[in-house]
Amino acid sequence: MRRHTRTVTALASALLLATAAAGCSDGGGDNGSASDTDTNHADSREAEVVPAVSSSAAPTVDVKNNGSLGKMLVDNKGMSLYEFDKDTKNKSMCNGACAQQWPPYTVKSKPAAGSGLKANLLKTTKRDDGSMQVTYNGRPLYHFADDTKAGQTNGQGLNAFGAKWYVMDPAGKKITKNSGNSSGGGGY
Repeated sequence: MRRHTRTVTALASALLLATAAAGCSDGGGDNGSASDTDTNHADSREAEVVPAVSSSAAPTVDVKNNGSLGKMLVDNKGMSLYEFDKDTKNKSMCNGACAQQWPPYTVKSKPAAGSGLKANLLKTTKRDDGSMQVTYNGRPLYHFADDTKAGQTNGQGLNAFGAKWYVMDPAGKKITKNSGNSSGGGGY
């Protein structure tokens, strides 16, 4: 009986090892490695800071008409961009758990201003972790983890991590009216 148990255990171990090896093979498809074209939003969070990385194409800040909020800033995928009232000019005050819920819009190359934006207001600032965060009119820009589709504004007007969060207009001013979105975040 003891020999039978060892044989079954050895076979089961070999089967698991073979299955794991097959799952890790390249097989001509995506091997799961990160690339510059991946977007790092709320789905893949790291312990400290979760920057939202733009695509390898020139990162763009654009304008979208949201209806109830009017014209507002969005990234090149149409995701809403927010400012944090606690930030100071060109300095983010959102790190740790805050940056997990409100991923900073970080880039590896200079962002481009889409139609309707003032290019001279679009810049970057260095975050505490060394990444470069996009700013507009001196305000660091963020995504909101609960915005899962382009155009959503679930973070509009939320009071979280010590201050309020707002989308911005093309002039670089925060839009303080409510979006009429009933699926807002909650108390963080």
